[in-house]
Amino acid sequence: MNNATSIRDKIASKGLKVTPQRMRVLESIYNLDDHPTADNIIAYIRKNDPNIGSGTVYKVLETLVDNQLVKKVKTEKDVMRYDGVLQNHHHLYCIQCDYIEDYTNEKLDKLLKEFFDENRIENFNIEDIKLQISGNFIVHKNQNH
Repeated sequence: MNNATSIRDKIASKGLKVTPQRMRVLESIYNLDDHPTADNIIAYIRKNDPNIGSGTVYKVLETLVDNQLVKKVKTEKDVMRYDGVLQNHHHLYCIQCDYIEDYTNEKLDKLLKEFFDENRIENFNIEDIKLQISGNFIVHKNQNH
């Protein structure tokens, strides 16, 4: 659950000052729930706060990324999207409509871990493995894509 108290606690847990702008940006990422772009986030916030500046939103997004409260996801069309789900997962990316959906599969995670345990990359320390699986959804799950 990502209510105002939960969002406030997440921001504070990183040692950040809890500001209305940080609250609004993080809340919008959770509410949009579709790996939104900065423009999506700005439009969402401006419905209730028409005076928020684009620069402010971009600064807040970078702060949230730097403090590991959200992650960046870059699409094949070079569009930067933001992901509020921090648990390990991969992405299904529809190249036709630019839609991203989370994909979780423990067997795949185990396979990838075992592969790289056995096939170490010289002079490289793997911290995380994320796949972006590109293709086209055969049946679209909602009207937005």
